[in-house]
Amino acid sequence: MSPTGGTPSGNPSGSAAVPSPSAASCVSGRAEVTFSPGDAVVQRLCLRPGAVVSLVLRPRTDDRRWTAVLSSAPAFVLASGWRVDADGTARASLRCAGTRGGTAQITARAKAPDVAGAARVAFTLHVDVLPYPTQG
Repeated sequence: MSPTGGTPSGNPSGSAAVPSPSAASCVSGRAEVTFSPGDAVVQRLCLRPGAVVSLVLRPRTDDRRWTAVLSSAPAFVLASGWRVDADGTARASLRCAGTRGGTAQITARAKAPDVAGAARVAFTLHVDVLPYPTQG
């Protein structure tokens, strides 16, 4: 994963075989994660407490449109600032808890605007929040 752009690397299957995050691979401060059509729909990212990630979802190539981003654990990773630009690019801000570690699944939903029914998950970002080591 490039913390300043690009997509995070991850296991496209999202299986439990994905290795645990290491301290060296965790992003701190500010970063941007971009998801484009053709990228793996399940990805993983390790963040440090207090990190802020700008999530950018590029316009879809099918008839569906981005409708929402949700966090499975807002106490660890809070999704906010949702918006969809005129070109179909969706954006959200992901903020990690200040001191605690944990995990959250960030899901982005999409649906065709003229079809009844609920939007479906079209992208999942598994976020591991790894706390800084304590000394003493």
